[in-house]
Amino acid sequence: MKSRTLEQWAAIVVIALAAVAFAVAVMYGLNRLLTKPAGVTTQVDPAATPGAAATPAVPRIKATLFFLSEDGLHLVPTEREVPLAEGPVAQARSILEAQLAAEAPAPLVSTIPKGTALRGIYVSDRNEVFVDLDPAIRTGHPGGTTEELMTVYTIVNAVLTNLPDLKEVQILVGGQEVDTLLGHVDLRRPLKKNDALVAK
Repeated sequence: MKSRTLEQWAAIVVIALAAVAFAVAVMYGLNRLLTKPAGVTTQVDPAATPGAAATPAVPRIKATLFFLSEDGLHLVPTEREVPLAEGPVAQARSILEAQLAAEAPAPLVSTIPKGTALRGIYVSDRNEVFVDLDPAIRTGHPGGTTEELMTVYTIVNAVLTNLPDLKEVQILVGGQEVDTLLGHVDLRRPLKKNDALVAK
């Protein structure tokens, strides 16, 4: 009688454990079905993510930039795309920033010392352009009369060739008027475009 009671308790315990295991399995399965449908892969749409909207493409225009010829005697006009800007001041800035940063196509050479940056640009009511460059235009320059001449007219011609309504360019360094960059080209007055230096 006693042994039969023990067998009954053992059976009850086994059945209870099986029932608990079954219930856990059922709950786990239901949870998976409700939270992630079978066969569906979750993907994040970048366009729908806050802050990940695609940046609209900036319109661009073709502009003429200048690089030194292989023999070092002429400026060679080269067509490049630059961002379109609204108004002559902003467009002049866009063109000059492109010129200062541009890598010259071989075998041409850049006349702009590396690290030269545009500090500011201003246009007077007489359509004179004042281009303010940081001192790297001087400290990084190799020197020499011809080299200085080509650097100055790379900047002047880049502005006036692309924006013919503007008349003259005066170069400033560090916000100040300067006599020359390195002792050769007079920068005390605005300069007109120099087509004689441009390769035909």
